Amino acid sequence: MSVDGFVEVVDEDRLAERVARLGERISFDYAGLDPVLVGVLQGSVIFTADLIRHVTVPAEVDFLSLTRFGGQGRVGIAMDTEVSLEGRHVIVVEDIVDTGLTLTTLRRLLEARGVASLATAALIDKASRRIVSVDLEYRGFEVGDEFLLGYGLDWEGRYRNVRSLWAVMDLPALSRDPDSFAGIAYRRR
Repeated sequence: MSVDGFVEVVDEDRLAERVARLGERISFDYAGLDPVLVGVLQGSVIFTADLIRHVTVPAEVDFLSLTRFGGQGRVGIAMDTEVSLEGRHVIVVEDIVDTGLTLTTLRRLLEARGVASLATAALIDKASRRIVSVDLEYRGFEVGDEFLLGYGLDWEGRYRNVRSLWAVMDLPALSRDPDSFAGIAYRRR
């Protein structure tokens, strides 16, 4: 569906179906292993919540938050997990992976903690933007280079609660009028 400069790229039903399948695959792959899913704040919150509901093996959920600093875009952990990850089977849950730089750094940081295994579940893969190769063991959807809103993805903190994924076709227009998407995003069904 296309409306006033916004295109729905993944509807609510397709999202639910794909997240359920990812949960089933994780359940199969981690049977008997008690994994911990580590959601990367803030964008992964909705995906993580929906995903864990479809994981049918004992599993924990925790979160961490990343920060970028310096001119070189170095990545650090701003808020760490409460659960110790040493010796654990860890699945990093990301909303979106594009260049791969942030995820590569995060994976190195987590591997240094002595995890038993490490995998990544990413809702959105922007493979065309990849600068470094990074493993995505569980991938929701591959998309192009468009700016996306909804299902955890935001514009300056807004629109994370939209139930489907939308591409912004005119980012300067959204920048000038951040409310321009509200009428579309929150229309009554």
